[in-house]
Amino acid sequence: MSAFRDDGAAALEWAAAYLERVRELPVLSQVEPGAIRAALPERAPDAPEPFEAVLRDLDEVLLPGLTHWQSPRYFAYFATTGSEPGILAELLAATLNQVGILWRTSPALQELEEVTLGWLAELLGLPEGLHGHIEDTASTGLVTALAAARAAAPGKRVVVCSEHTHSSTAKAARLLELELRAVPGDDDFSMRLDGIDLTDACAVVATIGTTSSAAIDPVPALADRCAVAGAWLHVDAAYAGSAAVCPELRPLFAGWERADSIGVNPHKWLFTPMDCSAFWSCRPDDLRNAFSLVPEYLRASEDVVSLSEYSVPLGRRFRALKLWAVLRCYGREGLQETIREHLRLAALFEGWVREEPGWEVCAPRHFSLVCFRMDGSDEQNEALLERVNATGEAFLSHARLGGRFVLRLAIGNARTAEDDVRVAWDVLRREARA
Repeated sequence: MSAFRDDGAAALEWAAAYLERVRELPVLSQVEPGAIRAALPERAPDAPEPFEAVLRDLDEVLLPGLTHWQSPRYFAYFATTGSEPGILAELLAATLNQVGILWRTSPALQELEEVTLGWLAELLGLPEGLHGHIEDTASTGLVTALAAARAAAPGKRVVVCSEHTHSSTAKAARLLELELRAVPGDDDFSMRLDGIDLTDACAVVATIGTTSSAAIDPVPALADRCAVAGAWLHVDAAYAGSAAVCPELRPLFAGWERADSIGVNPHKWLFTPMDCSAFWSCRPDDLRNAFSLVPEYLRASEDVVSLSEYSVPLGRRFRALKLWAVLRCYGREGLQETIREHLRLAALFEGWVREEPGWEVCAPRHFSLVCFRMDGSDEQNEALLERVNATGEAFLSHARLGGRFVLRLAIGNARTAEDDVRVAWDVLRREARA
């Protein structure tokens, strides 16, 4: 074990040093396709190698091929944070190496997951008594919700969603052989109520915080219509749901307590390392009807339902350990403080864009995402984005809203400071002048 302790200390030192210097690394990887593969041996080694050789190649071979999601200047897609408590808990989870195929194979895994999802539901203002479990990503959560909805409404094969709904909805519908019925968005890019047809619909997917613009679908009205039509309402709050920890933001989540299922990703804006997606439902019996299959070799004497009966996977990792650690080490106040700071920084950036001649804000800002563009053609804005990202000083992404190419700056990394946002704005203006 001495080598393990020495190697572990070296790995922890590498991790700590990486987090200290990540701000200075190019945010977007600068390598060409195939470069990392070409730098690696074609075959695994015959003789054992020391762990220090792994750390050496991590520095010399792999690091140039990393896009640094941990960078405070990562503003693309939705920024994430693997916080220090979550990183350490991930190490412990790997050490324990639990495989939760049944309650008896790891009672602590299942019961901590149930308790932690209860904690998180309370922090977000969700109703008591919901069934909760952790999926790897919101994409899997959508498969879970739509499969249960399909089984609960035999003969109904339509899923209704906004044209701005995340692409994982279309993928889940394709996988489950359901028809996707996309509803146009309004001027604010949320789902238009006058375009909704729930004929033969088994499910409606509403989004609070769409990927393209963080738009908010009219969840209360959709809940009313789903109740009449007998359709399952799933609320996708993968990005924005974490913001409900701040009571002043809960009006933006009106109606989600009436959903049949809800998805929120702590690995996006709740500082938990990838992968950790919270899934809640008020219809656990329908989940079991869709997913429970217990072969003889898994039958046990305990009077308890295993989490494997509520979703697709049989085996599950000890994901709750890292979420539990984050919730304990941040606390309600720490989570609120960090999310409020991100909202402040987004409002600050939005103000800079509005005040700068030749630039415009392109969508309402509800959370920490700002959609904007410079005056000019789509091609000019796309070229601007490529130049900014090529500098390595910041990383942004794009969307198409109203048929136009727009830039997206999403703040969500716990280490992002005002100076990092200022750097992004300075680079944008510098490259726009160029």
